[in-house]
Amino acid sequence: QVQLVESGGGLVQAGGSLRLSCAASKRTFSSYTMGWFRQAPGKEREFVAAVSRSGGSTYYADSVKGRFTISRDNAKNTVYLQMNSLKPEDTAVYYCAAQRLYSSVYTDKSTYAYWGQGTQVTVSS
Repeated sequence: QVQLVESGGGLVQAGGSLRLSCAASKRTFSSYTMGWFRQAPGKEREFVAAVSRSGGSTYYADSVKGRFTISRDNAKNTVYLQMNSLKPEDTAVYYCAAQRLYSSVYTDKSTYAYWGQGTQVTVSS
């Protein structure tokens, strides 16, 4: 079992920045590909970004490419999402998740076994 706790959400103006953090409970954190998803009111939860176990590979949704950066610190059991040039359409609850071992489709939320409780990000225009 992996427990994930997100932090860093809040209210920001369009064009601003936020950094989300997700702390994991398990010492084997480095065994998991980690992802960030988001869910806006009335919409499905969607993929935002993912980072490989070593941190050497990263993947992004087209909508955030060039604005968001995912990273991880395996010594601290933490994954980050740096969000720059925020837009009102980025408003959502953001969730971090740990992917099931041996899964490869990082954009598919059904391949993620463990989820945090979510943190609200609101971008005002």
